[in-house]
Amino acid sequence: MLLDALIAPQRGHLFPWVPVMLALGIGIYFALPGEPERWMAGCAAAAAVLLGIGSLRAPESAAPLLLAVALAAAGGALAAWRTTEVAAPVLSFRYYGPIEGRVTEIDRSMTDRLRLTLDRVVLSDMAPGRTPATVRVSLSDDIPNAAVEPGMTVILTGHLSPPMGPAEPGGFDFRRLAWFERLGAVGYTRSPVLVLEPPDRDRPALAIAGLRSHLADAIRTRIPGQSGAFAAAVVTGDRSGLDRETLDAMRASNLAHLLAISGLHMGLLTGFVFLVLRLAIAAIPWLALRIDGRKAAAVFAALAAACYLALSGGSVATQRAFVMATVMLGAVLLDRRALTLRAVALAAILILAARPESLLKVGFQMSFAATSALVWVFSMARAVPLWPGPKLLRPVLTLILSSAVAGAATAPVGAAQFNQIAQWGLAANLVAVPVMGFLVMPAAVLAACLAPLGLAQPALWAMALGCRWILAVADRVSALDGALVPVVAPGPAVLPLIGIGAIVVILWQGPCRWAGLLPLGLAFWLWSGTERPAVLIAESGGLVGVLEPGGRVLSKATGDGYAARAWLENDGDRREPQAAARAAEAGFEAQIPGLRLRQLSAAQLNRLEDPCRDADLVVAVKPVPGASCAVLDPARLAGTGSVAIWPDEAAPRIVTAAMRAGRRPWVPADAVPDPPVLRPLRLAGR
Repeated sequence: MLLDALIAPQRGHLFPWVPVMLALGIGIYFALPGEPERWMAGCAAAAAVLLGIGSLRAPESAAPLLLAVALAAAGGALAAWRTTEVAAPVLSFRYYGPIEGRVTEIDRSMTDRLRLTLDRVVLSDMAPGRTPATVRVSLSDDIPNAAVEPGMTVILTGHLSPPMGPAEPGGFDFRRLAWFERLGAVGYTRSPVLVLEPPDRDRPALAIAGLRSHLADAIRTRIPGQSGAFAAAVVTGDRSGLDRETLDAMRASNLAHLLAISGLHMGLLTGFVFLVLRLAIAAIPWLALRIDGRKAAAVFAALAAACYLALSGGSVATQRAFVMATVMLGAVLLDRRALTLRAVALAAILILAARPESLLKVGFQMSFAATSALVWVFSMARAVPLWPGPKLLRPVLTLILSSAVAGAATAPVGAAQFNQIAQWGLAANLVAVPVMGFLVMPAAVLAACLAPLGLAQPALWAMALGCRWILAVADRVSALDGALVPVVAPGPAVLPLIGIGAIVVILWQGPCRWAGLLPLGLAFWLWSGTERPAVLIAESGGLVGVLEPGGRVLSKATGDGYAARAWLENDGDRREPQAAARAAEAGFEAQIPGLRLRQLSAAQLNRLEDPCRDADLVVAVKPVPGASCAVLDPARLAGTGSVAIWPDEAAPRIVTAAMRAGRRPWVPADAVPDPPVLRPLRLAGR
């Protein structure tokens, strides 16, 4: 039978498909237009159990298919359960007043402002049952604030709002991310932050966060400047000392991954500890004859990885890296090959089971794309003599091949998520990553070991030297012409098609694996033909962007900065919003096939007798009573969210953020999924 012929070659290679099917179920859950009822999630869980049991008694050719469906159902049920399990109150209005809470995290916002994440939140005149579990507040650089550290209870006066919706329909939905982080409100303050209570370290996580903060401050004190800030980020994950110029240079040179404590850092740390301990045990004959040096080194390397996980704050990316590192070290303890697709699959299973929402995060996608591609390429290369020359040159080839493979595997994800490609990223990584591996991370480990003896300064000096080199590479590469190539944001089907194609090529056994090139080719064909919306309208109603032959034109130069930047980046346009703005005293007007649009400020509305004259659609910052055309005012936009319009002479196609998001727990209950109705007028000259 055809089914037998397809399944037979896959025997012994089916385990890596387990996380794939889990991910399929999770992806289907998040793609649903509405939240499934609880009984539906229960049915999915029951189906997963029954199909899993049925696969044990099914014919050999049908069992994998039954198990695949069971795993997909289990993935959907897990995602639904996780959504319910993390539910917490979300602010439903704009709040201004006193904010009290305990500091759990200190970082920097996109605008380079210091930002506090607070739990145990208390808001004025708000019942505890309606108060968000966690809020995030950006601080003003112009106001002196008290020295704040994790665990302190602080009070301030600030503005809070619900988490913001997508800047355009189908764009990044911060509300979904905030839901799974139990973040119920975000805002800012222009008043000083006052400390009410000293650090409360009743939870181990807060005690470790305090230690992490002190360690980051100590590193920045001993290593001044941005080198110290980079070193603190590498060791503790605290990026609060890095300025915007440094971050931009790291991104433009494709070295920003060095700032995220992920697989590279965890691999370098555990690899260094494993190598040093194994050599130390081998150097002592009495000890080497009595214990297995490889396994003893693996145990201590795993302990070092656990300490690094705790010290770095335990972010999702770091947890993912820790799981993968411990899986590799566990393979050493069990006398198995450490770097296999089975190990990668096991790490993915653990992460998806604990946090199904990780599937949608760029860190998860890039990490597993790079790791899977590297394992696959090097497993195939074992039987091929890669370098006929001297063995001493093989590490150079390995480094080049690793960087090229990882870069190629993560490039589509990075381009789709960040709308840019670092053109000289491979060259930058070739000269920066070896310094990270052979100097910065070993020096960090030595500094940690020597610090209790007061002898850490030489190691810190070496670490600072490596950090300065990496930052110099980032500055030099980012200054090259064409360092960043802008990319148009793809449609929603592109990344899933790329993922499906890559998975088939890597996991399928036999010549049929090359069928995965078909969805890959289709994905890039769809990406090349992406059609951007002719008109974009921000949720506030204060910004409109119209696509013209020379690029998108914005209705104002300042305000709604996040939406303006997101639109231009998704267009593949690297201009600043100020350069794309076109102000008009009589209001911003534009015309596309089938639609005439006008955007008016409050002052412009007051001056006009008929705002709808020569217009099908008016975007206004306040209601327009008795309007003879369609009006999008703040009240209406609060329900629809941002709006995108594509031209059509008969009837322009309108899509809103609420339509794309559907009825989900993280979407406000008053969201209006229907598009605004346009009533075109018979205009003169049309």
